[in-house]
Amino acid sequence: MSQIVLTTLNARYWHSAFGLRYLMANLGPLRKDTTMLEFGISENTVDILAAVLEYEPRIVGIGIYIWNIEPATRLVADLKRVRPDVTVILGGPEVSYETEDQRIVELADFVITGEADLVFRSLCESLLESKTTEDGIQPQSPSLPVSSNSAEVISKIIAAPLPQFEQLALPYDLYTDEDIAHRVIYIEASRGCPFTCEFCLSALDIPVRQADLDAFLSAMQTLLDRGARQFKFVDRTFNLNVRIGRAILQFFLDRYEPGLFLHFEMIPDRLPEPLRELIGQFPAGAFQFEIGVQTFNEHVGQLIRRTQDNEKLAENFRFLRERTGVHIHADLIVGLPGESLESFGEGFDKLMALRPQEIQVGILKRLKGTPIIRHDEEWQMTYSGAPPYEILSNSLIDFATMNRLRRFARFWDLIGNSGNFRATTGWLLESSDSAFVSFLALSDWLFTREGKAHGISLQRLAEYLFEFLTTKLSCPREEAAEILWSDYTRSGRHDRPAFLREFHLPHPEKSSRSAESISPRRQARHSQN
Repeated sequence: MSQIVLTTLNARYWHSAFGLRYLMANLGPLRKDTTMLEFGISENTVDILAAVLEYEPRIVGIGIYIWNIEPATRLVADLKRVRPDVTVILGGPEVSYETEDQRIVELADFVITGEADLVFRSLCESLLESKTTEDGIQPQSPSLPVSSNSAEVISKIIAAPLPQFEQLALPYDLYTDEDIAHRVIYIEASRGCPFTCEFCLSALDIPVRQADLDAFLSAMQTLLDRGARQFKFVDRTFNLNVRIGRAILQFFLDRYEPGLFLHFEMIPDRLPEPLRELIGQFPAGAFQFEIGVQTFNEHVGQLIRRTQDNEKLAENFRFLRERTGVHIHADLIVGLPGESLESFGEGFDKLMALRPQEIQVGILKRLKGTPIIRHDEEWQMTYSGAPPYEILSNSLIDFATMNRLRRFARFWDLIGNSGNFRATTGWLLESSDSAFVSFLALSDWLFTREGKAHGISLQRLAEYLFEFLTTKLSCPREEAAEILWSDYTRSGRHDRPAFLREFHLPHPEKSSRSAESISPRRQARHSQN
């Protein structure tokens, strides 16, 4: 039995709920009477409800995000039907803004907007110390109003003030051995972002706050000692503070061993020499940098209040590709106000020329609370009303073209980003002066042949690529077979697809990926010969 259950629905099993761990770590004496439960969005909500109620909680706190808002709404509705006496407290980015029209907010007892690390504890203390009367639950603490189904809601929405890191207990001891073995370990050395990009919630989170460096590094040492080897920093601006960034890099460099993998989000046009010097000392595959390029169109950048020095960006990309073994995951966004199909294509070609291993083509999302809505009228921005609230059309890109670009993004991820078709992708893109035009033609053809962009097996995709190479690009059949066989067997596959059996192809070599490979599987495919 537990008085409090903290729970959320993760997008995938291997994700871990970082926010829940922060809440748990900062519950103080209540921690011993709290249970943390993680589920997946594909699980049956009635089964989730049964698991939660097994603990007979008085309070259930639920983390709400763009990926779980719909199943979480069903969960809260059913919880209130079965146990209306249980107090439901919501938090998370999806319920921190525009709360007035959300069904899940209507169903819940309280919503804590913003960073709830400390306020959640205060609210729970007030609730658990309260006594139930005919008029409902009465709070002992006047600072936090309390409600129940039979009492008038005094203040349902509680805005949490931004906590400073020195006020927070760090949550890293709450990663279990199973988490360390099988899940992504999220960490942060800072919160906030100094920039004001209008499509991003981080634009609302100013200023940047740094964790105490000694406490943070001590926690990292404990995780390393427990066997953690893959760390994903959620800091929006890892390379903003050179002193902190350098100290963290030096810490991991001093403790490097095969298997260590670090993921950072990086400002694209800022990479000072002290950081370059340390990054260059790590072996290939130890880093992934997620670099938000988003757009090369300077007019679009001005519209969305995003400043970016594209010359410095290009210089930093060249440094990373030529002088380090960093895996670059670069982001571009489709659908920004002022960005046409042609403008996006030009940006894609510019980014391709800088040779990142992956280009994540993202569709613009209208996240709740973001200032991007100020462009709705001028640029006729039309978004889906269902999560993840992707753009459907604007004044420069109609719905059919936007959907075409959505398919482009999906096929690019399957073929270009996956690392499964490195040689084939190179051949495809060299067939035209524009990588964007070339791949868009392939994307259109694939959709015509298959009628969908999801649920396509690797073998079927390889066969389609063989057909496209030989019939649309006039690649000799033997050469096309050799290209695809090279790709198909690079990561250790030995089966020969039926469409390749007529060709005299060499036996596949043993995969170069070893048990001590220092990169996750997807990144490793980009580095294999």
